[in-house]
Amino acid sequence: MIRLAAALCLTGAALLGGVVPAGAAQKETAALDPGARNPVLPGYFADPSIGHYEGEWFVFATEDPWGGDRLGLWRSRNFRDWTFSEPNWPTKLAASSATSNKSKVWAPSVVRGRDGRFWMYVSVGSEVWVGVADHPAGPWRDANGGRPLIPGNYRPGFHMIDAEAFIDDDGTAYLYWGAGLNWVNGRCFVVRLKPDMVTFDGEPQDVTPTHYFEGPFLFKRGGRYFLTYSWGNTTKDTYQVRYAVGSSPLGPFTEPEDTPILATDAARSVISPGHHAVFAAGGQDFILYHRQALPFPSADGKVRRQVAVDRLVVEGDRLRVVRPTHDGPDIPGTATRRRAGQPVRLSASAVLDAAHAAALAGDDNYATGWASPAQGSAWLQADAGRRRRMGASELRVADPLTPISLRLLASDDGRQWRTVGEMKDLSGSPILLPSPGPARYLRIAFDGPAAILEWSFPR
Repeated sequence: MIRLAAALCLTGAALLGGVVPAGAAQKETAALDPGARNPVLPGYFADPSIGHYEGEWFVFATEDPWGGDRLGLWRSRNFRDWTFSEPNWPTKLAASSATSNKSKVWAPSVVRGRDGRFWMYVSVGSEVWVGVADHPAGPWRDANGGRPLIPGNYRPGFHMIDAEAFIDDDGTAYLYWGAGLNWVNGRCFVVRLKPDMVTFDGEPQDVTPTHYFEGPFLFKRGGRYFLTYSWGNTTKDTYQVRYAVGSSPLGPFTEPEDTPILATDAARSVISPGHHAVFAAGGQDFILYHRQALPFPSADGKVRRQVAVDRLVVEGDRLRVVRPTHDGPDIPGTATRRRAGQPVRLSASAVLDAAHAAALAGDDNYATGWASPAQGSAWLQADAGRRRRMGASELRVADPLTPISLRLLASDDGRQWRTVGEMKDLSGSPILLPSPGPARYLRIAFDGPAAILEWSFPR
């Protein structure tokens, strides 16, 4: 957990890595309000793809920083309480070719085809692979004979990544992809797919709008096709979402003057929003996107992003500018808030610094959390206020991929402790901790440094 200990959100003047001007403290700390619903996911993830199937939401995402050997998959039935796993495919080992390069697995797009199956178009290194499954959670399998659908050298001089599928009202599928190199010279390509969802139906076309770098996403409203995409540099504060409009999935697409629709708002602590997906619920549109975790830039210089959601409004052939929020929108058919927990007071043996107070692991806000010093062991403790039966609790760690080991202790008076259990190599999110039975205090003693976004006690 050492590599994430310094990545958790800071408070007050440290929020954006500098001094807060007089009178600006209130707006700068908006991201730290207890109960904030953005970020949506507890952890560092990017490039989200979202779907809804059989009453369950699925978000596939890149594991930050800069991808892992697999994808991250988050599942929820209420859109607020999410469980983490990793799909069986792709893996960097299983989906690599001579043109893939050393980069990891990233930027998934998952859609349901006319055949009822689910199709994944995903970047592995510098190329696009395609997989198929009968259920969003898998099992997934390669759908193209163990070779990339779009090899890294398909269009020399451009990045063959960020593939996104779109299925029109008549069931015809289209695939969009492409990015620039060294943060310049982005290109967007599109091709119609045959019903097998793998074979190109014709030659790819270049439909690059005026300000395009990467991350294309097409959706259709009112007979118009909206090509949305990212422009700028996600490692800086210039990343943003723009759009262009066309009368056909194959373009041409014209970018109006009223873009970008989503961009950095430093006064409200939203930095470099982009690489998004658009989805509908209850007749309303929403945009799911990543933005920089706070503080920005991070202390170690690594890029860590978090997934957020906000309302998107279509007005004829225009998209209204999105107001990025920390509280997030109400989404029809979903829970208004995350599941409420029992109130406890948190304390710790030590903190990384004053901005990583123990209480931040109990504020129901995934932008903040407690982190212990980078060396040695530490403990995090919950005080229920009186001796009572404490149920099972849930840990949402900053890094669900890195295993942690811990001892769970309980006490009635804070002096005499009994061991509830010892757990080794725990990973995932949430991590479930057993009930200690009647107690006032519950303590987690970690074997090494720890970074916890939330420790909650469901009612």
